[in-house]
Amino acid sequence: MAQQGPPPGYGQPGAPPGYNQAPPDGAPKPDAGTHQYQYQPPAPIGGAGCPPGLEYLTQVDQILIKQVIELIEIFTGWETNNRFRVLNTLGQQVYFIQEETDCMQRQCCGPGRGFILHVTDNNQQEVMRIERPFKCCAGCPWCAGDGCCAWELSVEAPVGNVIGYVRQECSSWKPKFKLMDTDKQDLAIIEGPCCVCNSPCCGDVEFPVYDPGKNQEIGMLAKQWTGALSEYFTDADNFCVKFPLDMDVRMKALYFGAMMLIDFMYFEQKKNNN
Repeated sequence: MAQQGPPPGYGQPGAPPGYNQAPPDGAPKPDAGTHQYQYQPPAPIGGAGCPPGLEYLTQVDQILIKQVIELIEIFTGWETNNRFRVLNTLGQQVYFIQEETDCMQRQCCGPGRGFILHVTDNNQQEVMRIERPFKCCAGCPWCAGDGCCAWELSVEAPVGNVIGYVRQECSSWKPKFKLMDTDKQDLAIIEGPCCVCNSPCCGDVEFPVYDPGKNQEIGMLAKQWTGALSEYFTDADNFCVKFPLDMDVRMKALYFGAMMLIDFMYFEQKKNNN
């Protein structure tokens, strides 16, 4: 399948001195709240060394994911493959995400479709792949204890080398997910709010990340409020992913996968595009 590359005008940034400085006017806001982490990194997962193409993640403690607004969806309601820009806090694009899905699933299954997300650098080299298989009756939090009813995706970096999984867990009200290594051993727990609300009075929707024992917060995933016009008439969303600077790069890649799973489960609902 031919993939659309990143929009023109973006160069691959180098090392980001001052990456934690305030962004220029017009750039996405840099975070979804102030969070400081005292993190003790675990042993590297998926083997030693940094996956090729992800070296940039070793230098940052947060990234922004901005969904591209698709005009054809606004005017026709026809669901297209999603595209996302991955930005640093200066508003520079560092990666690009292109969805690959079956057209029939996109139109008939909506956010419940299976998908493959190709993560490429600004040279259009694929550095990571995120895949969620299609499941007919998945998503119910009360039934997620049974593996066949829980959403699960895999993260590959480089392509062909699975480094871990993100899986929905059984819960009563709060959304709950686990990050797991290739042996399905727990690496982190993610919990969302009791009500995943998407209105200006609630602001950003935060999903804190904890260690497996839930003793310490080690990151934050957040859906950012982007304004009434964008929220109500498109399904284009902005996300912020925060992690400790010294965290293993493969673990940071799993945060990517978790943010994408949360997007499809809670924020990819079809808007009123009339």
